[in-house]
Amino acid sequence: MADRFLVTGALGCIGAWASALLVREGASVVAYDLGDDDHRLRLVATPEEIAEIAFVRGDVTSLEQLERTLAEHEITHIVHLAALQVPFVKANPPLGAQVNVVGTVDVFEAARRRGLATPIAYASTAAVYDGRGHRSPQTLYGVFKVANEGTAGVYWADEGVTSVGIRPYVVFGPGRDQGLTSGPTLAMQAAAQGEPYRIAFGGRTELHYAPDVARGFITAARSQAAGAFAYDFPGTSVHMTEVVAAIEAAAPAARGLVTFDDVPLPFPEELPGERLDAQVTPLDVAVRETIEHFRSADRHA
Repeated sequence: MADRFLVTGALGCIGAWASALLVREGASVVAYDLGDDDHRLRLVATPEEIAEIAFVRGDVTSLEQLERTLAEHEITHIVHLAALQVPFVKANPPLGAQVNVVGTVDVFEAARRRGLATPIAYASTAAVYDGRGHRSPQTLYGVFKVANEGTAGVYWADEGVTSVGIRPYVVFGPGRDQGLTSGPTLAMQAAAQGEPYRIAFGGRTELHYAPDVARGFITAARSQAAGAFAYDFPGTSVHMTEVVAAIEAAAPAARGLVTFDDVPLPFPEELPGERLDAQVTPLDVAVRETIEHFRSADRHA
């Protein structure tokens, strides 16, 4: 059977990239998302590519709808990205738990009932760590993601459902426009337009290019993994001054326009866990591609 992917949270940044990349290689894609704002998908995919995607306005907190979607579309692979981000979880913790924790349980249970033979590739987060790199999350978002990794372990031990969790840190690239850590991407967009921008954090951190992360999830969903695995996404710790320098190198006219608050994120400077084996685009190349992408989008707006 040909690959048929369900991508939950398909209208988010990584989901949009995963959907676009899958369509480009000829895979069938079902985009499962409760929202209907497709601006990220339109930013990273052509109208022709979007036309190849089947859209389901779906809720991960509905086990019945997930089961039905897996069956009706004969899904062979799942990339599970649907979640509320840190500020939305903080604003409404019960809803955050419902979507991020119960929604993930629903995905695993639907896969179990469907008899899915391939690994569920699901999004965990660097927020499972504290600033010292200990597995001691400081946000409810991180707590919920730790719960999901535990859920994955039990589903493997009890039911034989295999999975690969991936923990990105600061994801950047076209489509990343929401939350505190979207700052580097918004700075690149501002540089492409010759406008000033101040990033609201600084210090050392790891940046991951959105297309690389999307490819990591796709590869994990196609892997021969047998177990419940969770990996940090590969990357190198960089200081925000290096990020600004890469932006200025790609957009010389923006020199001096991008600044940052020298306040580190409450996470480790470098992720401490075992790394996923995944492609990593060099920072300077990824920054240049991102800025060129925004410039192209502006020209065609």
